[in-house]
Amino acid sequence: MKTAQLDPRTKLFLTFCSAILVMVADQQIEIAGTYGFAFILLAALGQLKAYLRWLRLVLPMAIFFGLVTWWSTTWPLGCLAGMKLLALTTVFFIFFATTLPEDLGNALVKMGMPYTVAFVLSAALQFVPIISRKAKTVLDAQRARGIALEPGWSALRNYPAFFGPLLIQSFQLAEELAEAMEARGFGNPQRSFLHTYRLQKHDWLSMAGGLVLLAVFMVSHYGE
Repeated sequence: MKTAQLDPRTKLFLTFCSAILVMVADQQIEIAGTYGFAFILLAALGQLKAYLRWLRLVLPMAIFFGLVTWWSTTWPLGCLAGMKLLALTTVFFIFFATTLPEDLGNALVKMGMPYTVAFVLSAALQFVPIISRKAKTVLDAQRARGIALEPGWSALRNYPAFFGPLLIQSFQLAEELAEAMEARGFGNPQRSFLHTYRLQKHDWLSMAGGLVLLAVFMVSHYGE
């Protein structure tokens, strides 16, 4: 059974269970085991290359967080804090890499969340990669014109040449989204969905397995 075939609600439940495991763990070997399992899962899902690209941005943050914790406490606690942050963000990376924003939003509506709230959540998740691509396009275009936009004080006066076009494109994108929502009857209480979200047998088994694992882990840490 592949993670991508699970219901979005199942993946969300398993993600929160994994996040709790990471937060409760107080030994480096436990965090290393969780991270190792997540790494194997990423390879099985074909997301390893995307994760390694993403890791280049997150790893410095985890190292910095670990060093700050070490400075204020002890070295073992600093190392544990950095590993926890890395494992926690990896868990959520797997969730968002295998779950389409619209599937997550529609599944949350089935759970009782108001449609407008679910739509805002899914739209925000979709806007992040779109704005990122537009930002890269604007950056490349301005650099091709000889405008220096590398980080630093010398390029600070050129930043409006980057943020101006990006802001205009963001407003245009928001206007197009509003028109599309109006054309599709946004807010209609009788709206229907393209896909029907039902929890299957493997979803219940997966959630039960995650809950049992979490219960065993909690008992082993807090049970007498």
